[in-house]
Amino acid sequence: MTGTVEPLDLIVLDGGVQSVAVRLLSPTPQYDYYDAEIVIRSDFVNATVRTGFNADDLDDWAALLEAVEESDAEADETDDVFTANWPVEGRTAYLTFIAEDPYVVEVHDAPSTQISVRVPIDLKAEWLARARERLVTVRRVLGV
Repeated sequence: MTGTVEPLDLIVLDGGVQSVAVRLLSPTPQYDYYDAEIVIRSDFVNATVRTGFNADDLDDWAALLEAVEESDAEADETDDVFTANWPVEGRTAYLTFIAEDPYVVEVHDAPSTQISVRVPIDLKAEWLARARERLVTVRRVLGV
């Protein structure tokens, strides 16, 4: 697939009031990275920051989803809070996903402005299934 396409959402974490999404902007990688943006929407702040990810990061997102599901299943047994970054911290803007109640997503514009925004999101029970469906769609579009 080449050329320009409508932005495709890889990640949508939406509680109805506020949300964080990661949108694929181009299906054609440059230097093995796909151009994307992180979009924050809330009554308090609306922002967009460019980011990028590679095919390995898609595997990392799948692993993060599995770990969240396991963490949610074990939540009553332990006080540990699952936390993970996506994509890998340090090379581009990234998310820190915190499996609290409600879930929290921190958006970090790490190497550029050093600004971080913390967004609590009351995710519905079916969000994991929808996240996996989006991942499958993006992998199909990218051919990875």
